[in-house]
Amino acid sequence: MRTNIVLDDELVAEGMRLAGAKTKRELVHRALSEFVERRKPADWRDLVGKIEFAEDYDPEELSRPRYLSTFEEPDSENVDEAVHSR
Repeated sequence: MRTNIVLDDELVAEGMRLAGAKTKRELVHRALSEFVERRKPADWRDLVGKIEFAEDYDPEELSRPRYLSTFEEPDSENVDEAVHSR
């Protein structure tokens, strides 16, 4: 697609230097490609097999509310007593 745009000369010069681009067209193409790639939603399936978890990692432990892990789980008798004593 052909288009005409007005660009900041200093910004173009710095971009060309940083990108090692030889032409403005190459610079704009690289910049647009990088922009689009960074804005795409991540596909988490690409991470399968690339993440190593600690041997003691327990995802269920992380999903429990923290306040429950500090108390003992009440048995049914204690729950009944606590409810009826109120």
